[in-house]
Amino acid sequence: MKDIFITYCSAKKDESLRGTNVKTTPDRLYASSRIRRFIDACRERKVAWAIFSDKYGILFPTSKAGWYDKAPESVTEEEFERLVRDFDQKLRAYDEIYFYYERESFHELYRRLLARTALSGRIKTIEYMEDAAGWQVK
Repeated sequence: MKDIFITYCSAKKDESLRGTNVKTTPDRLYASSRIRRFIDACRERKVAWAIFSDKYGILFPTSKAGWYDKAPESVTEEEFERLVRDFDQKLRAYDEIYFYYERESFHELYRRLLARTALSGRIKTIEYMEDAAGWQVK
C-alpha cells in the first residue's frame, strides 16, 4: 500500500526569497506554523508528503518553486482545471491520500479540489494533528 500525506500551501513564505528568481523546495519556501508542523510530523513518521500549491499544484519534497503571491480566491476556472489535472496525474500512484487541513484556513478551493479529483475515493481528511508523531484520521 502506497500512502501520501498532503496539505495546502500558505500565504506565509520565506521572505528572503521574495523578489528573487531563486527556486527552492517546499520545506524552505513555506514558513507557516501549520506547514512546519506538518512537514516535521511527516519526516518523523518517515511518510511520503507533498504540498498543494494554488499556483504550482502538487509540490513534492524535492520539487522546486519560486516565491509567489497567489490567494486561493484568485484561482480562475482554467487554473483550477489545470490544478485538478496536476493533482490527479502526480498522485495517481498512491492508494491512500491523507489530506491535512485546519478548519479556520480550509478554503473553498480545497473543498472543490477534493470533490472534483478523480482520486476522491482514495482521500481521507485529517483535521487534527496531536503532535509530531501522531495523527487523528477522520
